[in-house]
Amino acid sequence: MPSRDKHLQLAVGARIVLIDPMPDLAEPQPNIFRRCWQFLASLVRRLLDLKDKPHAIAGGVAIGMFIGFTPLFGIKTLLCLGLALALRCNPIAAVVAVSLHDVVTPIWPVILLLEYQIGFWVLSSPHHLPPSLEHHHFHIAEMMTWKTFSTVGLPILVGSLFLAVPAAALSYVGMLAFLKRREAKRAAAQGD
Repeated sequence: MPSRDKHLQLAVGARIVLIDPMPDLAEPQPNIFRRCWQFLASLVRRLLDLKDKPHAIAGGVAIGMFIGFTPLFGIKTLLCLGLALALRCNPIAAVVAVSLHDVVTPIWPVILLLEYQIGFWVLSSPHHLPPSLEHHHFHIAEMMTWKTFSTVGLPILVGSLFLAVPAAALSYVGMLAFLKRREAKRAAAQGD
C-alpha cells in the first residue's frame, strides 16, 4: 500500500484512514494554557449566543454553578438538566456552566478537602474540625458502604452547599446584570 506524505494508510472496511505516526515537531503546538483559554472562551460564547430571557439564562448559569460544586460526579449534567427544566431556566446555560468546573479539575482534591472540613465541622456536635488525615490502604469496595457515605460522603455533600450557594447567587446576579446591560446596549444601538 503506497503511503502519502509520511502518513500511514490503513484500510478499514471501505474507507482508508490516514494516520500520522509522529506529529511534525516543527509545527507549533498550542500549549495547555492556550487550550484552556480557548475552551473557556468557547463556553462563554455559547452562553452569550443563547436566545432566551436574561432571567432564564442567569438561572441556568446559577444552577450549573451550584451543581458544579457538589461531589455528585457522574450525574451533574443530568441534575442540571432536570433542575433547569423544573425551574424553567435555560438547560443549555446550566450544562455549559457545569462544564466550567472542568477547568478546576486539577484543584478538585483541595476543594473536596475544604468541603469535607466544613461539612465535618457543621455536622459535629460540639463543633470541631476533623482529625488530620492518615494514609492507609484503601480498597475500592470501601467506597460503596453506608459507613463510608456517612463518615466521608455526607460531610462533603453538606460542606459543598456552603460553597455552592454563594457561587450560584453570585453567578446569577452577575450574569443577570451583564445580560441586562448587554440587552440595553443593543436596544440603544438599534434605536440610533
